Amino acid sequence: MARVRRCSDQTLAVLAALTEQSRNWRHGYDLSSETGLKSGTLYPILMRLSDRGLLDSKWAPHERTGRPPRHMYRLTAQGIAFAREQLAGYLPAIATSISRRNPA
Repeated sequence: MARVRRCSDQTLAVLAALTEQSRNWRHGYDLSSETGLKSGTLYPILMRLSDRGLLDSKWAPHERTGRPPRHMYRLTAQGIAFAREQLAGYLPAIATSISRRNPA
């Protein structure tokens, strides 16, 4: 029997943030701000999700001239299904976790 592995709370937070606007491209900085995750945690999660085919990624020119391009991410169709499956039953806990990290 195959073992079903639950995602970490940090990965669930990233999936929840990406699911909110699943067809929109998102910058890592925006995801970091929304989830409260530091870059050393966020970017490995994004790379793992991308390697599994759950995220599309692309380089986009920066809005300001002279700045380097920015990496952008969005869920694939498979990623949306995976996120919904993983987040089922966990959304209240993730929302509480995110709000604690980013008080209004």
